Amino acid sequence: MKATAMAHPIQGLVKYHGMRDDIERLPYHDSISLCTAPSHTRTTVEFSMDHDEDAFVVDGEELEGRAAERVEAVVEKARSLSDAAHTVYPVRLESENSFPSNVGLGSSSSGFAAAAMALAEAAELDLSLPEISTIARVGSASAARSVTGAFSQLHAGLNDDDCQSRRVPTNLHEDLKIVVGLVPYHKETEDAHEEAADSHMFQARNAHIHDQIVEMRDALRSDDFDRAFGLAEQDSLSLAATTMTGPSGWVYWQPATLAIFNRVRELREQEEIPVYFSTDTGASVYVNTTEEHAERVEEEIADCGVSTTIWDVGGPARLLEDDEHLF
Repeated sequence: MKATAMAHPIQGLVKYHGMRDDIERLPYHDSISLCTAPSHTRTTVEFSMDHDEDAFVVDGEELEGRAAERVEAVVEKARSLSDAAHTVYPVRLESENSFPSNVGLGSSSSGFAAAAMALAEAAELDLSLPEISTIARVGSASAARSVTGAFSQLHAGLNDDDCQSRRVPTNLHEDLKIVVGLVPYHKETEDAHEEAADSHMFQARNAHIHDQIVEMRDALRSDDFDRAFGLAEQDSLSLAATTMTGPSGWVYWQPATLAIFNRVRELREQEEIPVYFSTDTGASVYVNTTEEHAERVEEEIADCGVSTTIWDVGGPARLLEDDEHLF
């Protein structure tokens, strides 16, 4: 049985950091994000007796080590939920990204979301998107929100009934433009999550994150652009403070990252342009603004010496037709 799916990566608005369970990838607290488009991952999976063993290929390279283990966890989660006889056969999974990976643009979120969506179909699972999000979550907690798409919230919990992703209603997608400042600096998010609780800033972040969540939900429901993306900017700084004060002292930001921050603040404070920066665990920057100002903002960000592109809000993970299989 073969199936192909596509999913969009996420930009974290109120980001999770650290996991209380690194097998099921259960985060300590809720998180909210939006999906970005047209950036996407396309993934094809097939259970077949013709395959010698499980094999996972991303952008033409076969995965090994920890990367392969994370995909295997998603495959086994789908297998455990399925009664279909063919899921005992080896699976082949191939995935392609339309954007750079491991630079802070959420490739793991779209990758595991597309894999979960395709696996659910190939394993003949009749599940809702929130239920499929629990399959994606064991690969990456952010991937759960990529499954449900647009503006979504992953609810913290100790089981699959509670720890699911669900959409947050808002109309902000109608006017939002996301200028991406690409700062190519390789990073591994999982390493930062593993030592998050060892930072002396971790408890301080946890103390305020629940207020941040309810503030963000209210801002989204109220379609309050400045409040929502002002909160996202603040949360980016809070996340970085926790990451940088862990045992390894992870510092993902590069000179170009800081140059973008400064340019965004100049545009906002001196010209009153509605524009806010946001980062996940990486050096690349999301610059959130309105359609009216998108071209001007992109020019200013490009002047910081980085490659830029303008993205929109993306929808949920979805299945593709047979003629779009990767193999």
